[in-house]
Amino acid sequence: MDQAASTATEVRIDLQTPEATAALARWFAPRLLPGDVLLIAGQIGAGKSHFCRSLIQDRLAAEGRMEDVPSPTYTLVQVYDTNGGEIWHSDLYRLTSPDEAIELGLEDAFDQAICLVEWPDRLGPLQPEKALLLHFSACSDGDARVLAVSGRAPRWASLLGDLRQDWAADDRS
Repeated sequence: MDQAASTATEVRIDLQTPEATAALARWFAPRLLPGDVLLIAGQIGAGKSHFCRSLIQDRLAAEGRMEDVPSPTYTLVQVYDTNGGEIWHSDLYRLTSPDEAIELGLEDAFDQAICLVEWPDRLGPLQPEKALLLHFSACSDGDARVLAVSGRAPRWASLLGDLRQDWAADDRS
């Protein structure tokens, strides 16, 4: 692996409205493959669940399906079967140990499914190095958010370039 592929690249995106966050999720939805892991961080109310719901709903809509996509805050994991493989949406806020993530089956899912993981800090050392990190920050002016996206794995180099071109260069808010 060359040095450029092993260093993280970060793309910062201004999301002025919840609709902009949903639009970005729709941008991501068709680009994800089984084995892709998105670690979605940010404080409570930063837009993590809204992003995940929008992404999952877009994948389902592409198959002509409409389903309720609840937050997995209490169930910890919600699994959605799609033609492109399973999508695992997990909210790890209530976990107290990385061992609890193992009990949920997340390690296997990281290799076989598209995984959207809210509160990834709860994974501790189990965070996959191949993951793409999305960090949402709420702004003081209402619905606006800043998203920082980064990833070290070679899988993400092209996607981050496309993301920078499509989102960071022009204002989609």
